[in-house]
Amino acid sequence: MTILIPAWVDGELTPVEKLRVHREGLRHKAVSVFVNHGASTLIQQRAAGKYHTPGCWANACCTHPAWDEAPEACARRRLREELGIAVDTVHHRGRVTYRADVGGGLIEHEVVEIFTVDMPTQVTPDPDPDEVGDTRWIDWTLLEREIAAEPASFVPWLRIYLADHRHLLSA
Repeated sequence: MTILIPAWVDGELTPVEKLRVHREGLRHKAVSVFVNHGASTLIQQRAAGKYHTPGCWANACCTHPAWDEAPEACARRRLREELGIAVDTVHHRGRVTYRADVGGGLIEHEVVEIFTVDMPTQVTPDPDPDEVGDTRWIDWTLLEREIAAEPASFVPWLRIYLADHRHLLSA
């Protein structure tokens, strides 16, 4: 199945095949969601079968919207599909642009809409095993320490978000 995502080619936003986007490092739209409870956030370990950064830890949910999909709808949809978490509301926290080598000759060059969800309890996810290898709740301070100690265990975008955009990730 060919997945098309919104990417800029020659300055124009157009649907482009997902793998081409990453091979050529084209700037493209993305969504990242942080599911928080108090001083903790939910992180996921990317499934072993993912085509880039398999086994690395990431924020709760990261994805690319479909061509005609609103970022907020995409954030809610992917939380449900990846983690089995259904929410009515996600909070838009801002837009971040970054470029990072994700290995295997692939580049993420994303214009990311950042969303947060504040949960009243630490929900237990029901992850899709094709997407997610594991999940855990972690205190923000401990997450920052773990990233500093073992940066290669975490996806580049999470490291960038925490280093440069921490104020967007939780209330």
